[in-house]
Amino acid sequence: SMTSRKSFIGTLVGALALSTRAVGATKAPSRKTILLHSAWDTINIGDIGHTPGTLRIIEQHLPDVHVILWAAKIDDRIRAMLLRRFPKLEIVQGTLAGSAPADVALRAAIDRCDLFIRNSGMGQDTSFMSYCRARGKPYGLYGQSYFASMVEGKGAAERIALLNAAAFIYTRETKTLAVLRAAGVKPPVLEFGPDGCFGIDVRDDARGLAFMRRAGLEERKFITVELRTNTPKFPGLDDTRTPKLNPLHPTPEQIADDTRRAGVYRELMTAWIRQTGHKVLIAPETIKELGHNRRLLFDPLPADLKQHVVNCDDFWNADEAASIFARAHTVVCHEPHSPIIALANGTPILHAYSAFHGLKYWMFHDLGLGDWLLEFDSTPAEKMIAALMRIHADYPAAQARAAQAMHLVHDRQRQTMATVTKVLAATR
Repeated sequence: SMTSRKSFIGTLVGALALSTRAVGATKAPSRKTILLHSAWDTINIGDIGHTPGTLRIIEQHLPDVHVILWAAKIDDRIRAMLLRRFPKLEIVQGTLAGSAPADVALRAAIDRCDLFIRNSGMGQDTSFMSYCRARGKPYGLYGQSYFASMVEGKGAAERIALLNAAAFIYTRETKTLAVLRAAGVKPPVLEFGPDGCFGIDVRDDARGLAFMRRAGLEERKFITVELRTNTPKFPGLDDTRTPKLNPLHPTPEQIADDTRRAGVYRELMTAWIRQTGHKVLIAPETIKELGHNRRLLFDPLPADLKQHVVNCDDFWNADEAASIFARAHTVVCHEPHSPIIALANGTPILHAYSAFHGLKYWMFHDLGLGDWLLEFDSTPAEKMIAALMRIHADYPAAQARAAQAMHLVHDRQRQTMATVTKVLAATR
């Protein structure tokens, strides 16, 4: 009948409409959001460089994911650098427990995210884990190093439980990985995943090239040298950590360490200049070393060498440093992040490390660069000089080794982001 025919057609049209809506929903899933906790400081190019590095890794492998940055510390110059490179980035600050508008906005951002990621570093705070766990929010750790005290001593059981509740933990070197495994830490994924700073691609060539012109530095014809001293982060500010990595009142032994290490670097600079005729740039990884670099490395040099040495008297942003490291011959550094930025830009490195500062130095060994990793206090100047001159003797081979190390980094980055993709897929 006409009535039954109309009823059938109406039912069919309704079913087709429902089917079309279902297909549309399948084709356009809701956009996932990651909250990245990072930007640890503004006075250390490593603490600056973690952030654009990991943002680039996420952008490359998960281009449709929205990222909110919870910046621990940020200034106008760093904010501008990040937004130039990542114009869609959302930035929040604040604390988990405060009542200020920024604190409320931070907690709302965490509620909006599908996954919380704590970026590379050494911080042993677990408050974000407790907060996420209480809110039922998955969290992961990306390129993390820990002192053994993270899983030892008072409160260790509670900290281990929070680590076990993580969706994934990637340690930036295998020594931390071994520490966690030995303590019985067993999240769903516990693997080696290099420091996020390896992903860095921000450059400020305008500033970098202008600096090189003023300093008379020619591409691939200068090395950079960077020292870390036993001195406070700021004048009068004590380091509350154990062990103290930036002591307010260095001991006579620590002062002697600074003097001896600076002497090794001066011998290295002297040999480089005399054997190659090329220049040296004394550069800072942290702002606190500017004056100490001049006091310990530049001022004691004889006049005939000073004309071949440039002392950087102003602190730079990570993008300007990257532009200069990309054109250096070799980056020689007591800290690890200038070498990371150098490798990311194809430049060979020597990392003269002190194990006292944490396990992060071992990442270079994990990338097959063990002979570019030199324990500062047990490596005499002549051995450090020999390592530098081996790089110089076959520079194309050294560049190839840097590229091979970065190939391993990129492979691990792909695997880490595959894990992040799976975690996000499991969220509603």
